Order: sequence, then C-alpha cells, then structure tokens
Amino acid sequence: MDPVSQLASAGTFRALKEPLAFLRALELLFAIFAFATCGGYSGGLRLSVDCANKTESNLSIDIAFAYPFRLHQVTFEVPTCEGKEQQKLALTGDSSSSAEFFVTVAVFAFLYSLAATVVYIFFQNKYRENNRGPLIDFIVTVVFSFLWLVGSSAWAKGLSDVKVATDPKEVLLLMSACKQPSNKCMAVHSPVMSSLNTSVVFGFLNFILWAGNIWFVFKETGWHSSGQRYLSDPMEKHSSSYNQGGYNQDSYGSSGGYSQQASMGPSSDEFGQQSSGPASFTNQI
Repeated sequence: MDPVSQLASAGTFRALKEPLAFLRALELLFAIFAFATCGGYSGGLRLSVDCANKTESNLSIDIAFAYPFRLHQVTFEVPTCEGKEQQKLALTGDSSSSAEFFVTVAVFAFLYSLAATVVYIFFQNKYRENNRGPLIDFIVTVVFSFLWLVGSSAWAKGLSDVKVATDPKEVLLLMSACKQPSNKCMAVHSPVMSSLNTSVVFGFLNFILWAGNIWFVFKETGWHSSGQRYLSDPMEKHSSSYNQGGYNQDSYGSSGGYSQQASMGPSSDEFGQQSSGPASFTNQI
C-alpha cells in the first residue's frame, strides 16, 4: 500500500471535515480563481474611421491591453483624414497599482492556505501542541482578511477606471478626425470585461471566507480556552454559594421546627394546669 493510501486509511484526511481545514481549502481554491481571472486577462477593442476620402480611411483599428493595465503606455495610430498623416494616441489612466496589489494578495493567500492545509492534515498534533501555532494562524488570518478587503475595494475602483478608459466612445473623443462631421467614426466591438468582473467577486468572497474563518482559528488559541475558564469560575462560585445557602436554610428550618415543637410542650402543660381548675372546684363542693 502506498503512503497516500495509508494516510487516507488512517483517517488523516478527516481534518478536512472540520470547519477550520475545510475553509482553508476553499480559500486556496478561491485565491486561485482571483489571481487567475485578473492576472491572466488580455483584451482589446476595435474602432473604425471612415474618412470622406475613402483612401485615407482605416476601418480596423485594434487596441489591445492586458494586465497590469498601464493604459497610458498603450499606444495606437489613427488616420487624421488629412492626407496620409497618422495621429499617434494613447489610452488614459494607470490601474497597475491596484491590480498588482490584488494579485499579490491572492498569490500570498494561496501559498499560506496551501501551507496551512498541509499542517492541518499531516501535522495537526504539532499544531495543537502549544499555543504558538494557533496564535500565529489567528494573526495571519486577521491580516489577510484586512488585505482582501482593501485589495478587493481598490481593484473594484481600478476596474471602474479601466472600463471608462477603454470605453470606445471615450477613445473616439481622442481622435481629431472624429471631430469633423464629414468623417464617420464608430466602434466595431468593445472589450469583454466578464473575467475582470469575476475577479472582483472572488476578491470579496475571499474576504468573507477569511473573515468567517477568524472565529474557528480563535477557538484553537489559548485566549478562547482562558476566556471559557474565566466565565466558568464565577458560575462555579455562584453554584457553591447557592448550595451552602440551601444547606443553611435546611438546617435553620430543622432547628426552627425543633424550637416550635419545644415551645409546644409548655403550652400543653399550661393547658393541663388550667384544666385542673374545675376539678379542684368540684372537690370543694
């Protein structure tokens, strides 16, 4: 039997059924989807300029752009419709900082999730041996939750800028030939942004996963166990004091009952003395 089968038969992979390891595995997959849909993007648009003089027209102007979306470096040439002179233009904007930050967070989150999942499966006893492992895991989880929120928000804003800068209507406004009514400028096709939209969705889903996993990692730390002991001690003291109070009440009740019985003795004697009065009166007669 190979080592993998031995580990599986020994129940090593049962850790994946626990919320802590299961969420880490989901974080690993979602991180892959996040940086793949953003970092692997390449798109473009096509424009056409139909000049009054047909020989000067260009009906297929391709403008390609890709990650990391340094759009101000994307240049293209268009006809001016004034002879054979060409106008060199460039797209506007630079969303490289937000895109690269988003992909960097996704890559490091993938690497950490992979390492943490391996530790949960194969080294779970050493992980729970002392408080150092869960404490480091808790701090890293909180940090990545914050980074996912910041990175996803920044990339959502950066993607909005990319959409505006690559909008064919906005690009046509940059061309001098399109400002002349005799020339016809139009967009042949617009860039497809579906994968970039998906990357933003996966970014916020990663934030939800990491933020939700904070509680399960916190339960592994000593802070959670010490908090439970702190809450259980006052309850034990309260229950012990209640038991002592009940014992005193019982003893008091028994002593009170005894006192009442003792006080009833003299009352019966007195009653006997009062009943002897009529008997002595009869003897006198």
